[in-house]
Amino acid sequence: MRPDILTSEGRYFNFVTPEQNIFGVEEIAHALAHVCRFAGHTREFYSVAQHSVHASYLVHREHALAALMHDAAEAFIGDVTSPLKQLLPAYKVIEKRLERVIFAKFGLAWPMHPDVKRADLIMLATEQRDLMPAHADQWEWELTGDIRPLPVTISPVAPSVAKQWFLQRHMELTQ
Repeated sequence: MRPDILTSEGRYFNFVTPEQNIFGVEEIAHALAHVCRFAGHTREFYSVAQHSVHASYLVHREHALAALMHDAAEAFIGDVTSPLKQLLPAYKVIEKRLERVIFAKFGLAWPMHPDVKRADLIMLATEQRDLMPAHADQWEWELTGDIRPLPVTISPVAPSVAKQWFLQRHMELTQ
């Protein structure tokens, strides 16, 4: 079996030599717009692209592009839930390697600034409240003590809209 996938732009992305791949923001936006958060267990489809756009507005502008791209590796490896990642150490190694490659391609500092993780947790709290079924246990964001959901409610959009939002936000941050 080949260690690569065909992207939406008709190029192959090789997992063995990710540093040598040619890929762009278009492929990332397209894929993330079609990947559902929480392994698809949301009340309605909610994309990683939309999540990333929202996260990019929760940090200082100097970290906004990193927040937009913080889940970009999922464009190539999918969104694996955190509990499953803990059982797959090899997956985590691949994910971190792809994150470093993507951040380098877009001229972003690695590792990510702590504010990006905080924005991710704020989004997690908001998404949990707005998109997931009620539950009695505590999630990661609840254990930190200082993370609160956003005051606004998330309204999921179609993949085509999320892709456009992602590309527009990327353009705003890179021009």
